[in-house]
Amino acid sequence: MGKYDFNEVVDRKNTYCTQWDYIEDRFGEADLLPFSISDTEFRVATPVLAAIQERVAHGVFGYSRWNHEAFKGSIIDWYRARFDAQFEMDWVLYSPTVCYAISVLIRLKSAERDRVVVFSPMYDAFYSLIRENNRELVENELLWDNGTYCIDLERLEEQLRGAKILLLTNPHNPTGRVFQKAELEAIIEICERLGVFIISDDIHMDIVYGNSRYTPILSLTKNPVNMCICTSASKTMNTPGLMGSYLLVPDEALRDAFLKQLKQRDALSSVSILGMYATMVAYNESADYVDELVVHLESNMHFLKNYIVNQLPEIHFEIPEGTYLAWLDISRLGVSKEALQDALIHVGKVAVMPGETYGGQGFLRMNVACSRSKLVDGLERMHKAILTLRG
Repeated sequence: MGKYDFNEVVDRKNTYCTQWDYIEDRFGEADLLPFSISDTEFRVATPVLAAIQERVAHGVFGYSRWNHEAFKGSIIDWYRARFDAQFEMDWVLYSPTVCYAISVLIRLKSAERDRVVVFSPMYDAFYSLIRENNRELVENELLWDNGTYCIDLERLEEQLRGAKILLLTNPHNPTGRVFQKAELEAIIEICERLGVFIISDDIHMDIVYGNSRYTPILSLTKNPVNMCICTSASKTMNTPGLMGSYLLVPDEALRDAFLKQLKQRDALSSVSILGMYATMVAYNESADYVDELVVHLESNMHFLKNYIVNQLPEIHFEIPEGTYLAWLDISRLGVSKEALQDALIHVGKVAVMPGETYGGQGFLRMNVACSRSKLVDGLERMHKAILTLRG
């Protein structure tokens, strides 16, 4: 028995929670069991909660700074201890969110109508983020090969010719791929040769299973000025409501340009004090929380796999290499997306995101970062709904 109980059921209703209190916005019904938004159902690590409570008790929440060794050093130490990666403290920049950082970097590293290449399916917010910045979105579809997704490197090189940016997600949302070192090295070689800047969204980096290993892309080249990492502790620690992410940017000129946008154009340089404390204490004192969290999530993935094999054999599911998102192939159900969602919502009273939201036709994306009891309830509701479709 570990220090943390990830099977504790925490009632999140009536807390202005996106996943629970506003589920009707996405699914048209309010009384649903949600497996949708990608946050977790878990209380934060004990040291994080204690630090936040202590800071709140202080009672003064004035403008605060992030550009100091305590904040940046906690991040550098985490990468060194967790991933055996040595980075410079000067590379660390604050951003309110990962999406904000990526949006600014797209504007800094490309011009309007330039091409931005992505791997699809992908996190849904990136579609609008790229298009609303008036860039051309180019999708490199990941290939399904014998139970895993692979990169079509030949096609990728063709698409990157003349492009300005490759937006990478590692570990990948929604497929759960954790790209191997050799794959990342091949991507780097192509991008360096073609002059394409790499933005790597690594927000799921701490959630990796089995023999898979997360490799920070910046650790794979001696001169990583043609790339950066955008990430946060918020997915792992369930603190997105506190606001706060960070970037690792080796290029000094790009750091200066980003800071100019952050402070002088967008007036966002004053950090969320609670978000900053959460990040520092998470990285300095909460490694045991992450270790236990990954064990629980991997156990949930195996339970999901066994349930599907025994009760829902029409669905194909492979345990992902990372993330707490299950990517369920429902193409063999032989029903339309509309019919399936109607059954899930109105018969099962369960909310699971359709794969089309992420560019993945014939899939569902299910968030399993929850108690086992919630997962069982959700699967039984799905089973009930699918029984009505079997005829």
